[in-house]
Amino acid sequence: MADHEKAPAAAPPSPADPCVMVIFGASGDLTKRKLFPALYNLAAAGLLPDEFAIVGFASSDFDDAGFEKRISKEIPDFVTGDFDPERWKWFEERIHYLRGDLTEASSYKKLGEVIAKVDKQHSTRGNVLFYLATPPSLFSRVVQHLGEARLTRETRESWRRVVIEKPFGRDLETAQALNAEISQVLAEDQIFRIDHYLGKETVQNIMVFRFANGIFEPIWNRRYIDHVQITVAEELGVEKRAGYYEEAGALRDMVPNHLFQLLSLTAMEPPISFEADAVRNEKSKVLRAIAPMSPEEVLQRTVRGQYGPGTVDQEKVAGYREEPGVDPASATETFVALKLHIDNWRWADVPFYLRTGKRLGKRITEITIQFKRAPFSLFRLTPVERLGPNRLVIRIQPDEGIALHFDAKVPGPAVRIGGVDMDFSYDETFGSAPTTGYETLLYDTMTGDATLFQRDDNVEAGWRVVTPILDVWKALPPRGFPNYASGSWGPAEADELLERDGRSWRNSE
Repeated sequence: MADHEKAPAAAPPSPADPCVMVIFGASGDLTKRKLFPALYNLAAAGLLPDEFAIVGFASSDFDDAGFEKRISKEIPDFVTGDFDPERWKWFEERIHYLRGDLTEASSYKKLGEVIAKVDKQHSTRGNVLFYLATPPSLFSRVVQHLGEARLTRETRESWRRVVIEKPFGRDLETAQALNAEISQVLAEDQIFRIDHYLGKETVQNIMVFRFANGIFEPIWNRRYIDHVQITVAEELGVEKRAGYYEEAGALRDMVPNHLFQLLSLTAMEPPISFEADAVRNEKSKVLRAIAPMSPEEVLQRTVRGQYGPGTVDQEKVAGYREEPGVDPASATETFVALKLHIDNWRWADVPFYLRTGKRLGKRITEITIQFKRAPFSLFRLTPVERLGPNRLVIRIQPDEGIALHFDAKVPGPAVRIGGVDMDFSYDETFGSAPTTGYETLLYDTMTGDATLFQRDDNVEAGWRVVTPILDVWKALPPRGFPNYASGSWGPAEADELLERDGRSWRNSE
């Protein structure tokens, strides 16, 4: 094929398998804000089969008509693109509801009867997707009840799958216990541990960018890369999640899942194929190569913070301890920074700096690959005082894209150097598609593709890194909270973490 010829367009994906989707906790925020809008977008893209139905399961007092009426009233406010009432009528015919107690076995017997009725009505071929949009404390109990009611049994002609939201455990011990409990009922290929960050196009593009481009893969290693930064920053505070956040904190909430997913995709070796287990094998190797820290290393290589009052978007905002539902003397961290090392051949001596926090200077998620500086000797007799580093920045949100920063000569008779950027934006190149971040993940659960979902060993490997940090922080309560102002880029100690190594954070303006 000549260089200027375009490759043939890929065939559009086929609609997902026929199925009934049962949503536990169907009256909650996740269902109306993310799940139904994502399903609507899938239908608009032609990726849901006609043989599809939804069963909402919750304790709220609805019947089929009442639940459908509530969802129909709410959905226009949460759909990410234009809302088409005619398209929504397709859903109205497929929405069912069961009022029940998720902790009572009798409710699951009724659920089995509803599934059988809906399966017959909509010809879903016995396939059922159970989505646990419930508090984490109910994950194991719901799965046990499903097993006791024989609702997870598969046949040659039909499948049963369970989607579990984060957080998957609170530490290594609880994650191992949860894995053991649900594995008594479900095979690993029936379990889909979901992380909505992996539904973002740029996250999925990391592997394509790395392994499909011959100019980057040869230099993606310790010989050429100085360090890696991964930032997940939020402008928002704790909002209405104080009850959950006081128990979790930033480390549990973000690091074992979101940040470690980004780290493993950035650092993994090439898988032998894009099959689910081939990809997850390589991600697991990365996490297992991060040596857990000793207590002394925790003190040297981790930073925690809590936001105080400050200014965000020119508006004064309260500190974390003044938020509704938060203990006025709370020691819960809202900011985390870590310095990690991946002890393998590719990444030996390359530090990975991770940070995440609330009420920071800007809402942004990005991965920065900073390359080693070129030798300066050539420029000794010129006005150039120093060479800047080359940086590759992969932007996950809100402006999805990739930028390459490098040096170029400033026009003029003298040799002067200025930094320039080559910038690729997803929206400008491919156009924006309405998305909640859940579309790809829901579609994959219906087609049985587990590539973007965490396997049991991936989950436990992440907690092995995080748990020693939790243990030290629990034993040594923080001093000086709050230690950063809302609207800043976190506590000074986070800057010092890099400054000790002669480096600095890339703070987007």
